[in-house]
Amino acid sequence: MVVIITLSWNIWRLGHEQKPNVVPVTKVTQVSAEAGKEIIRLVFPSDKYPETAQHIKEAIAAGKSPACTIDREGAEHNRELSLKDVPTRKGKAPDEWPMAMCAEGGVGADIKYISPKDSRGAESWVSDQLYVFKDGTRIEFVVK
Repeated sequence: MVVIITLSWNIWRLGHEQKPNVVPVTKVTQVSAEAGKEIIRLVFPSDKYPETAQHIKEAIAAGKSPACTIDREGAEHNRELSLKDVPTRKGKAPDEWPMAMCAEGGVGADIKYISPKDSRGAESWVSDQLYVFKDGTRIEFVVK
C-alpha cells in the first residue's frame, strides 16, 4: 500500500513540479542554424560547479556552441569518440564540451581536466534539470 501511494505521489509530482533554473521554452534566434526552433535556456550555476562553468565559458569563447541537442542514446558513443586519445590523469576528470549527452558531442569536443567532484556534481545537476525533456530538445547553456 505504501509503495502504491509513494509511486502515485511521484507520478503526480512529475507533472506538477517546476525545476529550478529552467527558464520556460522561448524562441531564441541565432543560437543555431535552426533559426526559429524552440530552445530551452538553462542557467548553469557557476557558484556550485566553478571548474565546469569555466570550461564551458572557455569552450564557447573558442568557438563551440552554447547550445546542444539532447541525445542520451548517443552519449556513450560520443564519450568514446571525444576521449579516444585523451590520457587519464591522477586526481582529474576529463570534462567535455559539448557534453557527451549532446548530439554535437563526440569528435572535436573541447576537453579540459577538472576535479572529479566538480565534474560529477555538474553532470548530476544537468541530468536533474533535463530529465523532463525528450531527446531532440535543444538546450542553450547560459553560464552566470
